[in-house]
Amino acid sequence: MSATLEHSLDERILQTSPLRKLLSRPELGSVVGAVAVFLFFAMAADGFLHASSISTVLYASSTIGIMAVPVALLMIGGEFDLSAGVLVTSSALISSMFSYQMTANTWVGVGVSLLVSLAIGAFNGFVLTRTKLPSFIVTLGTFLMLTGMNLGFTKLIDGTVSTKTIADMEGFSSARAVFASTLTVGGVDFKITILWWLALVAIASWVLLRTRAGNWIFAVGGNQDAARAVGVPVAKTKIGLYMGVALGAWISGQHLLFSYDAVQSGEGVGNELIYIIAAVIGGCLITGGYGSAVGSAVGALIFGMTSKGIVFAEWNPDWFKFFLGAMLLLATLLNTWVRKRAEATA
Repeated sequence: MSATLEHSLDERILQTSPLRKLLSRPELGSVVGAVAVFLFFAMAADGFLHASSISTVLYASSTIGIMAVPVALLMIGGEFDLSAGVLVTSSALISSMFSYQMTANTWVGVGVSLLVSLAIGAFNGFVLTRTKLPSFIVTLGTFLMLTGMNLGFTKLIDGTVSTKTIADMEGFSSARAVFASTLTVGGVDFKITILWWLALVAIASWVLLRTRAGNWIFAVGGNQDAARAVGVPVAKTKIGLYMGVALGAWISGQHLLFSYDAVQSGEGVGNELIYIIAAVIGGCLITGGYGSAVGSAVGALIFGMTSKGIVFAEWNPDWFKFFLGAMLLLATLLNTWVRKRAEATA
């Protein structure tokens, strides 16, 4: 009896050990990978450690991270979204064309864009849950439809493949301040998207770890039939996750629009893979039920450091894609190795 009790206490101590908790975190491997990538480019590129370079890396990471966070939550919930990249462009196009054609305050276009973006996200989730089709098929269909609509409506309304400038419209300056302004800290310029990114990571982490909805997300991604059996609203959870991706696309789309005041209708194709890659590097499993918002942020940071580090290192641009793919692959392999070591230790 005494031996059994002692063994039970030992197990409790082991389960609550800070080291064990650390080793079990899904983002641990990506953190190790980020450190490795940082050290590599710190040695390979002379200007990589300059404050202005760090600002550039953070900006590149934030433009990916804003989308990687909701995409990571969706992947934890067991699904993914192939329409996320073009939805960013759709959001920007809707804001621009509605404001210009209706001669309205640009904030009206921003509001309409938010509603339409959320409706598209809800559409993805609704079709998925009602038809039981794989998310690959549903979101591939949405991807193709949005790609065609972006080009078709832009040509129909504006006569070209890009929107008209809205820089002289009322509300543009205030909208640019919210979505595309630059903050100066210590003489270094930082884009406001970095704050949007950090805010989304904080909110998503709180939802995942501190709310009932977070438990639902992990349960749905782990085993949706078992989750449904214990009363988890599977359909509402998945629809909500797709709407979260749409919200991220709206933020990214407004940044795109108010950074340049006009949008090319063909942008965004292929970016959905970048968001998924960032989430996977950050520790999310394709099969669902495992991952974190912080991990997706670290994954985006690795991608940002790699893409800009290659530029700072002044490598031949013809080899850009090769080095980018090699660094991402190495980071992912390191992430997997650390995770296996952590599981063995636990």
